[in-house]
Amino acid sequence: MLSNIISCVLIGLDGEIVNVETDISNGLPSFSIVGLPDTTVRESKERIRAAIKNSGFNFPIKRLTINLAPANTKKEGTHLDLPMAVGLLSASNQISNKDLSEYVFIGELSLNGKLNKVIGVLPIVISLREKGYRKIILPIDNYNEASIIEDIEVYPFENLAEVIDFFRGEFNIQKKINTKNENQKHRIYNMDFSEVSGQQGVKRAMEIAAAGGHNILLIGPPGSGKTMLARRFPTILPDMDIEESIEVTKIYSISGLLPSNKGLIKVRPFIAPHHTTSKVSLIGGGKTPKPGDVSLAHLGVLFLDELTEFQKNHLEVLRQPMEDEKVTISRVNATVTYPSKFILVASMNPCPCVSKMKNYHIFDLEENIALA
Repeated sequence: MLSNIISCVLIGLDGEIVNVETDISNGLPSFSIVGLPDTTVRESKERIRAAIKNSGFNFPIKRLTINLAPANTKKEGTHLDLPMAVGLLSASNQISNKDLSEYVFIGELSLNGKLNKVIGVLPIVISLREKGYRKIILPIDNYNEASIIEDIEVYPFENLAEVIDFFRGEFNIQKKINTKNENQKHRIYNMDFSEVSGQQGVKRAMEIAAAGGHNILLIGPPGSGKTMLARRFPTILPDMDIEESIEVTKIYSISGLLPSNKGLIKVRPFIAPHHTTSKVSLIGGGKTPKPGDVSLAHLGVLFLDELTEFQKNHLEVLRQPMEDEKVTISRVNATVTYPSKFILVASMNPCPCVSKMKNYHIFDLEENIALA
């Protein structure tokens, strides 16, 4: 018996359709997954076997073959657990195959059949809508993220048993269709630029930087308020529109930094890496290229505190992302481009000896502001 389930995997900032083809035939019992699966996908065999049994269904004791098409694309992540399990149950006639073609399945399985949250759902849903798919089945923890996109039918489930009962007609779930996104006009910060007393010259310079999108360098002795001003800088930036919010949320979704109870990110990012950070952490990278700090700060603020403490080569790698407003990461498996349009705010002391002059008001922070 053969079944075909539609799913999607994440490649960079985009989703790519994967056809999960399942074949069950007579022969010595075996379970093979082909189609360039990575280690995470190959390990899913044990998760799927346990999830099917612990959900009250029969795991086929036959020759099982799952092909992930297209076979020339590397498949990574745990997004394919649910579609492979549904494909096995469909191929073994435990559920009807006729209604499955209308849905796209995404989700990770735990050993007890629970559906766990997966990363990158927002860019996947956007890609699915662009390709004409409208019905998506996914873990309930991903619902807030998936419901950001308009005119998509989102079916959130807690476990594998609910999904199967839904197609058997034994579980009623009201489809959730998001037809309108309400972009909040009120942003929530735990601090505000209006709390700063005095420092009129500095505040004026930072207001100009915020209005024009200029980079800014704060120079002053320790305790003069450089970090305090920088952390409040995002509160005077213009509100993000819906397109900008979706763009930022996509990056955080891919990075796995989007909380389950949070949908659209409506406040501009503020990223403050430590001066001991690595170049990979700043720019992004890894075996599977992930966004770095320059991309996490996209459409927001990248704050480099104690600028002179950063290594020179770390500062040099910021040149290209700042000029091109994007960063390209090349690896053997893939070449990925992430956006990196941010305002750079940096702070520094005039010289190392300033720390010894705490009792002398020699430097005036207001007179040591430079706009880049």
